[in-house]
Order: sequence, then structure tokens, then C-alpha cells
Amino acid sequence: MRKKMDNLSRREEQILLAIGYLQEEAYLVAIRKHLSSIQAKEWSIGAIHIPLRRMEKQGLIHASFGSSTAERGGRRKKIYRLSSSGLAALKESKRINDLLWTNFLKVSTLSESG
Repeated sequence: MRKKMDNLSRREEQILLAIGYLQEEAYLVAIRKHLSSIQAKEWSIGAIHIPLRRMEKQGLIHASFGSSTAERGGRRKKIYRLSSSGLAALKESKRINDLLWTNFLKVSTLSESG
């Protein structure tokens, strides 16, 4: 289980958000395609698989296997879903980011230029 004081890394946050968005289609390749399309850069399988394993051990996500398909050579997809701890971690990450951005924009010239 994740310690209360641990913050999500940016990569973990993005993967959790992708899982939340993809819902029942949140398997490794779909997560990779989703993140790659949004960021216009190719994510490696390892860049997603390693954090998925870590977050599953920490209890931030749960995984189950879908049915096997002929197009996958009889292999089943491992589908990920957010746990209540994962959702709470995302909400806390958003709260912290919102506060940091609010404080930054109060003093930054970025807010003046839009």
C-alpha cells in the first residue's frame, strides 16, 4: 500500500488518468496509444508497464484479465482499473497542482500574456 505522504510522479498521474478515461479498454497497448496521441510522442511499452506493476503493488490500480481473442493469438488482455486509493491519489495530485498553478499565476508574467 502506498504511504500517505507519497506523491504521484507525473508519469503515474498520466497513466492513472488514461486508465480512468479508457475504463474497460484500459489495457497496456490502449494506454500507450492514448498517451502517445495526446502528447504527440511515442511512449515505450516499458515506460507504461513498469509503473503499472508498481502501482498495482501499491494498491492504486486493480487488474483483471479479459477474454482471449483470436486476433491476439488466444492471449487475454490485462485490463486495469482505478482503485479507490488511486482515485484519491489523483484527486490529491490535482489539488496540489491547482494550488501550485494558482500561486504561480499570481506572480508570473505568464498570466498577463494568456
